[in-house]
Amino acid sequence: MIRQVFHRYRGSLGQLLRFSIVGASGVLVNLLVAYGAKKIAPHIWASAQEGNIWLPIPGTPYNIRWFLVFSMIAFVVANVSNYQLNRVWSFKSDHHAGWFAEFLPFFTVGLLAQCLGMILEQALMHPNSPIGLPSSIFDNSTGLRTKWYWAHLIMICVTIPVSFLLNKFWTFRAIRRAPHGSANQGG
Repeated sequence: MIRQVFHRYRGSLGQLLRFSIVGASGVLVNLLVAYGAKKIAPHIWASAQEGNIWLPIPGTPYNIRWFLVFSMIAFVVANVSNYQLNRVWSFKSDHHAGWFAEFLPFFTVGLLAQCLGMILEQALMHPNSPIGLPSSIFDNSTGLRTKWYWAHLIMICVTIPVSFLLNKFWTFRAIRRAPHGSANQGG
């Protein structure tokens, strides 16, 4: 039974593995963008580390924090990189649909995951949140103790499965429409 299930879905499992590897490269891109932001504008990065407000949301007691701005910038850069890698390697759809035909759905899926992830990230960063990362451990004294890095990594790990399924069945659907045996292998 298990062997039959594995045989039936091995193509999809391979895609999930490749998608996860691309996602891991996206994490590196995210961290490099954050590191670059820290080096380019250290005073802004200091504000991000402290959770300072970037922009108040009018008419509400809520604010957009600097770490969310960095998260969104990192998302955009990593999303473009991940799209191209997923298109060519994970889903092998570069010969089935135009670049922009798949990019808009990919970006939409990523943006949806990013928005949900930023809610999680905010909850992990907030000192009064029931799931907030403890400041006694994540005191921002070193890179490995930087609360935002961990919140960002947790957010990415939570959003990968949702992104994979939406991208497989919506963004890269052209490969499922290809003639049997050409691009769709087991999934």
